[in-house]
Amino acid sequence: MSRIDELIERLCPDGVEHKALGEVGTFTRGSGIQKKDFVDEGIGCIHYGQIYTSYGLFADKTLSFISPDFAKGKRMAKSGDLVIATTSENEEDVCKAVAWLGDEEIAVSNDAYIYSHSLNPKYMAYFFQSDLFQTQKAPYITGTKVLRVSGDSMAKFRIPVPPMEIQEEIVRILDSFSELEAELEAELEAELGARTQQYGYYRDRFVDSPLIDAQNIASISLGNICEKPMYGSGAKAVDGNPASDIRYIRITDITENGTLGHDWKTASSVDQKYLLKQGDILFARSGATAGKTIQYDIAMGKAIFAGYLIRFRVNSEEFLPRFVYHCVNSTRYWTWLDHVKGGGAQPNVSAKDYASFLIPVLPLEEQHRIVTILDKFDALVNDLSSSIPAEIEARRKQYEYYRDKLLTFKEKSGD
Repeated sequence: MSRIDELIERLCPDGVEHKALGEVGTFTRGSGIQKKDFVDEGIGCIHYGQIYTSYGLFADKTLSFISPDFAKGKRMAKSGDLVIATTSENEEDVCKAVAWLGDEEIAVSNDAYIYSHSLNPKYMAYFFQSDLFQTQKAPYITGTKVLRVSGDSMAKFRIPVPPMEIQEEIVRILDSFSELEAELEAELEAELGARTQQYGYYRDRFVDSPLIDAQNIASISLGNICEKPMYGSGAKAVDGNPASDIRYIRITDITENGTLGHDWKTASSVDQKYLLKQGDILFARSGATAGKTIQYDIAMGKAIFAGYLIRFRVNSEEFLPRFVYHCVNSTRYWTWLDHVKGGGAQPNVSAKDYASFLIPVLPLEEQHRIVTILDKFDALVNDLSSSIPAEIEARRKQYEYYRDKLLTFKEKSGD
């Protein structure tokens, strides 16, 4: 028998009383505080927008402050109170709550409520995350662009109120789950970081300038081993084009790892000259993403490319397209690119610029060896990049399941 089961059997064998939030606490609307009122130090404050962008479930320090004079007359949250955002542009963030655990009282902006109550503050914060709370919230959401739930509405929501000893045990268990989830995420991210760094080390060792220069290896410009570069199609991206199942690759479809995202788009019209072939390399030519690359593989399905991408197609029998692609993902490439882009806010890298990038001239046998090694690292990094979010999501679902299970009690029947 678990500790929770023992406590329930001993303290509430006939069930747990459920009460309206208005019975165990009070809702007080925050005061008029805007971001322009923030100062570097003073009285701590929480702005409603920060609750769903910058805070977790609990906080003992504020991110913002207002002056002591401005704080006079403002509505304040004390230690143990919940601060609840009651407006948002999406249903998930409406009624997101943070339990204030700091020693000092803090000011709270309007469009947020202070909920003062008699329960364990962490227990309350976990309850506001639960499926039981979210189910009760849905019918009371009003508005279209800006969604709201009033304090009067929240006061009607019902919460199981087990004895304090059970609340504390639930908090202990859920805190442990949260710590394990954070540790797992950190471990997985560290593993990805280590493998990415290792991949970069070997890629740079094989194709970057120090080794190349030390061996006096000749170089040749990208433009001299490729067909004339081509700018992409001006067609529009659509969710589905009945006339074609050809994918339309845009800059935004290319991930940081040089793979395609899952947001499938087709082109409003298809010109055959823009069809990609195995090994084609696409370069982003403008804006913050200038320099980002992807190499087309037929496994991606038939595809054409958008106007802000430039296609380079290796046509020299002395170079493997895959070797060239690894060269344009090296540290040397990005250093060169920073010089080409200059310091402008909206850099633009032309086909002529890309064509000038130098590729080391190595025997095909050596290119094959390098590609084999680097592709193994590339596959490992991309596998980790896709599996880590899935692993974290699976653990989060597991956590949510146990959280909701812990917060579900047989309701005590009325006398």
